[in-house]
Amino acid sequence: MKFSVFQISRRGGREKNEDRMGYCYTRESVLFVLADGMGGHPEGEVAAQIAIQTVSAMFQRQAKPTLKDVQEFLSTALLGAHHQILRYGTTKDMLDTPRTTLVIAVVQDGRASWIHCGDSRLYLVRGGELLMRTRDHSYLELRNAAIAGLERVNRNVLFTCLGSPTKPLYDVAGPVLLEQGDRILLCSDGLWGALDDETIARQLGRQTVSNAVPDLVEDALRKAGDSSDNVTVVAMEWETPDTFESTQGISTDSISDDVFASTIQAGPLESFADDLDDETIERSIAEINEAIRRSAARKL
Repeated sequence: MKFSVFQISRRGGREKNEDRMGYCYTRESVLFVLADGMGGHPEGEVAAQIAIQTVSAMFQRQAKPTLKDVQEFLSTALLGAHHQILRYGTTKDMLDTPRTTLVIAVVQDGRASWIHCGDSRLYLVRGGELLMRTRDHSYLELRNAAIAGLERVNRNVLFTCLGSPTKPLYDVAGPVLLEQGDRILLCSDGLWGALDDETIARQLGRQTVSNAVPDLVEDALRKAGDSSDNVTVVAMEWETPDTFESTQGISTDSISDDVFASTIQAGPLESFADDLDDETIERSIAEINEAIRRSAARKL
């Protein structure tokens, strides 16, 4: 498995950066994850950090060196992150829990699958053209999809997220068979809010990710000006051809099956990281699976 990857996060015009992102990989599977902590609620950066730590921890436990069921992992990991955020809020006796968006992608067996909740996006670009992108869970996206009755609501507001008292809504996509040179980009709304889809796809397709991503981020910051949101991006190029050796490429061919690498750090949440042990993760998965089982039984 060979890919090039580049990640960057800029604070923009905000007082603090509530975005978090990173990637992990084994010999045969790679995970990309990005979360955008939501303003208007306390500790958005904590929600984002909990989300990516939870997903990373679950990936490390289950990718041995591949995930048995990628689609199941994606939904379980997202719900596990939601559960951990709620747990954090309960532990801290918070009246309002931290909240975040989340987008996760897994590439395994040459195929990409992904899941998202909120308005952090994934773009799949092939030959400089936009092949697929996620659809935001916002009233603006619903209006663009020609759903009636939304003219009088605040269309920029998200109708789902992680950390909310209600179960998050999410969409799963894939698997999509990747071709050499395909680009996958995960980003917060600080990027796509300033740059249109065509611009993102065109610039991402004509350069290596290590060159394209910094240029995209700078363009977004410049266009948004002083009011710029946090801009965070993690992007990969699959099976980079002739330029692979000269880029920040990663080859997993020479690593053993038990090796796990990650750019996701515990950060300032040391007490949470200490609590995120095997028993906690297993308990979360069991609770999620039981809730899914009860929901399915009610529909019968």
